[in-house]
Amino acid sequence: VQLQASGGGLVETGGSLRLSCVASGHSFSRSTMAWFRQATGKEREFVAADGRGTYYAGSVKGRFTISRDNALNTLYLQMNSLRPEDTAVYYCVGDDRSFNTRTAYSQPSRYYYWGQGTQVTVSS
Repeated sequence: VQLQASGGGLVETGGSLRLSCVASGHSFSRSTMAWFRQATGKEREFVAADGRGTYYAGSVKGRFTISRDNALNTLYLQMNSLRPEDTAVYYCVGDDRSFNTRTAYSQPSRYYYWGQGTQVTVSS
């Protein structure tokens, strides 16, 4: 299974970016997919997930939107109103299972498949 993320870059505060993640080698349409991020010197943190529903971290809710195109085996993260604190490496992750609680969707240990990450930098 491979997850290939792209779309990161440098953007000014208030700008937008759309991350993409192309999946191969597993049943994407039935998978739980999510985005996590890790800033330098900080722990990896949950951003958003798409499984039985869509789930967001409080810090991105209303600004970020997770979506998928099952025909293209692609996961997206539309990021609007970006802030300097959104600067991080963003990881596309997936698992063949569905989870029962929002807490479970936010735990990185739940996900078996991890992509290589794409850097997002928001300048102030």
